[in-house]
Amino acid sequence: MYNICKMLGGALMLLAIAQSIYAQPVKPTEVQVTPYKTTMLATGKDEALIIVKMIDRDGKDVPHIKRPVVYKLIGDADIISINNVAAKDFRTTDTTWQTALSGTARIILRAGTSLQHIKFEAKVDSLWPGSTEIHTVKPGKPHRVTNDVYVAKTTTDKILGADISFLPELEAKGIKFSDKGVQKDAIAILSEHGFNYIRLRIFNNPAQPKGYSPGKGFCDLAHTKQMAKRVKAAGMKLLLDFHYSDYWADPQQQYKPAAWQGKDFNTLKDSVQAFTIKVMRELKNQGTEPDMVQVGNEINHGMIWPEGQISNLDSLSQLLYAGVKGVKAVSPSSLIMLHVALGGQAVESEFFYDAMRDRNVPYDIIGLSYYPKWHGTLADLKANLAGLSKKYNKQIMVAEYTHLKREVNNLAFNVPGGKGIGSFIWEPLSTWEQVFDSTGKSNELLDVYPGIAGKYLK
Repeated sequence: MYNICKMLGGALMLLAIAQSIYAQPVKPTEVQVTPYKTTMLATGKDEALIIVKMIDRDGKDVPHIKRPVVYKLIGDADIISINNVAAKDFRTTDTTWQTALSGTARIILRAGTSLQHIKFEAKVDSLWPGSTEIHTVKPGKPHRVTNDVYVAKTTTDKILGADISFLPELEAKGIKFSDKGVQKDAIAILSEHGFNYIRLRIFNNPAQPKGYSPGKGFCDLAHTKQMAKRVKAAGMKLLLDFHYSDYWADPQQQYKPAAWQGKDFNTLKDSVQAFTIKVMRELKNQGTEPDMVQVGNEINHGMIWPEGQISNLDSLSQLLYAGVKGVKAVSPSSLIMLHVALGGQAVESEFFYDAMRDRNVPYDIIGLSYYPKWHGTLADLKANLAGLSKKYNKQIMVAEYTHLKREVNNLAFNVPGGKGIGSFIWEPLSTWEQVFDSTGKSNELLDVYPGIAGKYLK
């Protein structure tokens, strides 16, 4: 009996130790900053909400830890309140405020009257800081790019798509893809799991020294043509994503291609149209005409800076129209998407699409990026999908996401009025919540997709 009690006591002690270990609070690793507007009017009155919180390495909230936080603001703007308390009570210098961060902090920021980029940063010792950039604008009177009446096209497709533009680079590194021990083309594996659309990005000259792929040219026209053949051979449809840059184009950077530097504005517009026509024509001539085209990538702050910055709305709309004309000159049937990185930011989304409507830019599909760290909650995404599709009477989709796979697709396919046409996961072969490991073997995340396809594509 003594030995039994001794053994039982030992087991209970081990259990208590294990419970103690697992009961340890999750440690934060990063400060997350989620802005609800990153484009503001330079009127001295426009205000924006910024949510600040601490998250762990898996991106989950860490609400029960209190840490000192320093907020820093660079540019013509001011912090008005922090958690409904006047921000002047926390100000330490002209550009910094210090208080405690516990749970969620609600920051109200007010823009000044200057046209510039404003940077907001939240720093907690030993954690990765969070930050965002805000662009201020003075819209002015809109000028229409055309007086033609455009009737937006629609599609009967339900889209379960993937951006796999990294694939040629991964294959060049020797990675072989497999599913359940059977080696196959990655595109075939995706198709077998329900994907029916592939998205490919294209840069102007990524091989140049400051380009996306110096000396190698991945994601140039030649590589895109090769990938387009593989996509069509697999029986899948193609979305082509023009970045109109030699490098990544997103809300923080929209660098003008080197070949277009120094051109006057009319020549720049002609260059956009000519490049678009060249790409579309070469794809069409080899039998791989894109089914859908993005004229610009995540363009809520504009494209082809500085002429096409969001502060130059008339110029931006003319550049977009040049791209649209280039697509239509070769492929009138291709759907046109305007894509912004504003999954949950309804006010800024409407500012952008209002500006495009007021300037009569023709397009068919609204595309949103949704990454929870930057683009709000699922409830924010749901409301924005519903609001935009109704206000502009457009089909809509989540053009980029990675996390919350089931939840995002549930929202993307269930927009009121049947206007939600689907989604594209961004780079699932190798990035963030990837569906293959680093050696190319499929994992359990890939097995989420047959259920999504079975539910929404039939």
